[in-house]
Parts: sequence; C-alpha cells; structure tokens
Amino acid sequence: MKTTILLMATVFMVGCRETPKDPDRSIATDPRPTAAVRLADLPFTFEAGGVVRSRVTASIASRIMAPVTEVHVQAGDRVRQGAPLVTLDGREATAALDRADAGVIGSLEATKAAEGAVRAAEAAASLTRATEARIRTLHDKRSATPQELDQAVSAREAADAQVTSARANLAAAVSARAAAQAAHAGAVAATTYMRLTAPFDGVVSARHADPGAMASPGQPLLTVDGTALRLEVTVDEARAGLVAPTQPVDVQVGNEPTAAWHPARVGEVARIDPLAHSVVVKIDLPAADGLRSGAYGRARFSGPARRTQVVPESAVVRRGQLTFVFVVDEGRPRLQPVSLGESAGNDREVLSGVREGELVVSAPSASLLDGDVSGNRR
Repeated sequence: MKTTILLMATVFMVGCRETPKDPDRSIATDPRPTAAVRLADLPFTFEAGGVVRSRVTASIASRIMAPVTEVHVQAGDRVRQGAPLVTLDGREATAALDRADAGVIGSLEATKAAEGAVRAAEAAASLTRATEARIRTLHDKRSATPQELDQAVSAREAADAQVTSARANLAAAVSARAAAQAAHAGAVAATTYMRLTAPFDGVVSARHADPGAMASPGQPLLTVDGTALRLEVTVDEARAGLVAPTQPVDVQVGNEPTAAWHPARVGEVARIDPLAHSVVVKIDLPAADGLRSGAYGRARFSGPARRTQVVPESAVVRRGQLTFVFVVDEGRPRLQPVSLGESAGNDREVLSGVREGELVVSAPSASLLDGDVSGNRR
C-alpha cells in the first residue's frame, strides 16, 4: 500500500514539473526575414567636386576714357541682349562728331573746286593745242614766224602742265574727302561707345563702377554671365582616362547631402595640368530654376564594373557614425560592425565585416538587440 502511494506521488510531481524551453526551437520559429551576403557586379563610380560657372562670361569695359554718368543695372539683374548697361559722358564724342561733319563738308567742297579746276585746265589746254596747230600750219606756209610757233608750243606745254597739276589737286581732294569720311565714321562709332549694352542674354554677376567714376579702356565696369551654366570639376590624373566628352554623368548641386542627383553630360575635358596632375572636366548642366553661378556641385562618374560583396540596403543599421548588420550566428542575431561602400539600387556594398554566404537580418526592427531570440519588440 505504501509503495502504491509513493509511486502515485512521484508520477504527480513529474507531471507537474515545467518542461524547459528549447532555444533552438524558439529560434527556428523566429519570424525575422534573412538574406545572404552575396557577390554582385557593381559599376565603379567616383565623385569629384567643383563650382558652377557660366559657359560664357563677358567683362563690360569702355573703349575710351570718359566719366560714367549712369549705371542701369545692379548685380543679380537679368538682362536681354542689347539692353543698356552703362552710359558714359558723350560731350567730347559729340564735339568730335561735329568736327567730323564739318570736315566732310569741307572735303566735299574742296573736291568740287578741284574738279572745276581740272575742267578749266583741260579747256585751256584744248585751246592752246588748237592755237599751236594753226600756227604750225601758217609756219609751214611761211605765214608765221618761228617765234610765233615757239610761243604757241610753249603755251600748249604750260596748259598741259596746268591740267596735270589740276588733276593732282583733284586726287588730293578726293583722298582728303575719303579721310574726312573715315574720320566721320570713327566719330559716329565713338558716339556708340558712350552706351554700353548687354552682349547676350544673361545675369549681371558683378558691378565694379558707379556714376561719377572714370571709365578707362579695358577696365571692367560690369561682369555679365550667360544663362547657360556648367559644372567644372577637377579629376585626378589617374582617373582622367575614364572621362570623355559627351559621356553621361550624374550631378548634384548644393551643399545639402540630400540634394537630388540629375543626369547631365560632359561637354569638355581640358588637358592634364602637369603641375597639379589633374584635369578640369566641364559638364553641361540642364536648365533649372534658382541655379546660379558660383554654387558648389558634385559629379558622379561611372567606370568598369567590379565584383564585390553586397547586402540589402534595409539590413544596414546606423548608430551614430557607425554602421552595423545583424549576422545570424548559430540562430541568434549578432550585431556586427561593417564598412560600407557604394549603393546600387536596393543593395549596399560591404567592404569589410562579413563574408560571402553569411546570413544577415534583412529588415531588423529598431528594438532588435544583439543576441535577441524572442523576435518580439521590447
């Protein structure tokens, strides 16, 4: 009887004992999705920084020395081709034009006088030639003396000399008239120098003079940038061979790291600087509102593809300045620091920290901890 009671008590205690949890079974039912570290072909890309500049820039300067009377624009103003920019004092130019007008009129009158002198000299020469012919006929008939013939010949030669002189004076008058007309054209052109206009559509990027200043030849008064812009970046000599004209490239303008990247195209590649061992690449930018010369920008160039390790972008965990992934180690998520490379769609290059074939948690929750096996948010 005692033996039966002891056996029943033992069975009851065994039945009431709590069965321990199997950690492997808990991990096996963990709902977290995983992905394997794999190899993929990623395009080789590199970035270069630079400055946005206008494709064409003009320094507006005077051709003559004259006081500035008015500046019609401010820095930042948009201007159309031919719009007035600067007006200079034109009193001297106007006076020079008046003198040129007078010179042209005088040369025209002198030319008319020289033409009249030629006609008179030619008429006189014609008369002396006829007189000489009559005297010579009379001399042959013994009706005129040799002295009368000599006088007729001398008069004809003097008349011919007068014709030659009159024609020379006419040629000089014609030359003087041409010079006066050229001086008049120069004076007219000089009056146009008093009004400086925009050479093309653009933006006034700098203003260097105010009314009252003295404009000198070659001294910039304004700087005008064209509306077409380009990004000029510097690429080191080792990568210069990966860049060519018309090559597509992505550009980012602005200092914000979240600024959008836009497609563009390489317009020009300068020669390699032998001192800096670099090359300036000029990238044509698409038109965009608010884009101004002088802004900072970056360009991203693509090169040959390379074989590298990748994980899903969603698997990357950032904590401060460090980056991690949760590696599944013996069924448990283990926080592993990694060094990241470039992004490629939904994948992210991993330079170090994991090996090909390892499993990582592809979408870890914000509450997941190192070694957590519950799969529940904490």
